[in-house]
Amino acid sequence: MMRVLGIESSCDETAAAVVEDGRVVRSDVVASQHEVHARYGGVVPELASRAHILNVVPVVQAALDRAGVALGDLDGIAVTNAPGLIGALLVGLQTAKALAWVTGLPLVGVHHLEGHLSAVFLEAEPPPLPHLALIVSGGHTSLVRVDGHAEVVELGATRDDAAGEAFDKGAKLLGLGYPGGVVIDRLARTGDPRAIAFPRAMTGAQHGAEFSFSGLKTALLHHVRAHGVPEDQALADLCASYQAAIVEVLVRKTRATARLERLGHVQICGGVAANSALRAAMVAAGAEDGFRVYVPPPGRCTDNAAMIAAAGYHRLVRGERAGLGLDATPSAPLPRRA
Repeated sequence: MMRVLGIESSCDETAAAVVEDGRVVRSDVVASQHEVHARYGGVVPELASRAHILNVVPVVQAALDRAGVALGDLDGIAVTNAPGLIGALLVGLQTAKALAWVTGLPLVGVHHLEGHLSAVFLEAEPPPLPHLALIVSGGHTSLVRVDGHAEVVELGATRDDAAGEAFDKGAKLLGLGYPGGVVIDRLARTGDPRAIAFPRAMTGAQHGAEFSFSGLKTALLHHVRAHGVPEDQALADLCASYQAAIVEVLVRKTRATARLERLGHVQICGGVAANSALRAAMVAAGAEDGFRVYVPPPGRCTDNAAMIAAAGYHRLVRGERAGLGLDATPSAPLPRRA
């Protein structure tokens, strides 16, 4: 048995978890900062860093307590060190390095997206290897071929805004609060997705697995300037139409890439993977095309430390170790196919 403490602080969630053998979650504690950033309609990096400083020690202690273990019972520490907000990353990283120095436990750094790709392996039926993964969150939208743990290649990514940013900025424009993606999802359930013809960008075969959502945000802005922010059913129709434009592109690109790579298993991960319309549309596409879809539960789609511990476990069993000179890297793309 190998118990790994995971620490995650790349953006606005302070999280710690204890995971056994990369599969069994003994604790998973998350301190959200939604109330801190709600008044600004988005994450304020300096405020995020300060909140992490206040939260990180209590969150780590809570994770140990809920798992019923002490530091001496652990076998390793995994921490997100890239990518993310540099100040936020440094809080979790310095905490992990301090714990490793005091205890002598081995330390490994984990790429945040590698963590998201590992979340599904905490479920009872994880996808077989190799498989295709759609990573879709506030900061990232990409299609990745997963050949093994930490053996991934990015096939395509967004050239500008991520899908999650399109959701949150769209919600801010409509006055729906932060985080707004969940509000759009809720309102869209009673709306008509065909009410407004929003654009679907870069859907031609020549664009491959690349995405773009900046034009869609601009289209929503122009619509609101021309017609104002609607209410009641009209607002639901607007949300449904806007969401449909995002979901259709994500599903269309995933289907085409799965066929091209000849992969019969697809996972969706990242915060937007909690979107009900995306989940339903991808499952329907899988039924038509013959691929099986795997999605973590909503709590494991958003940032958490269990996924970091799971990813760190596989690095530790391979004998990887990071020294106390491990640094935070705000921008760290996944390897691309040559």
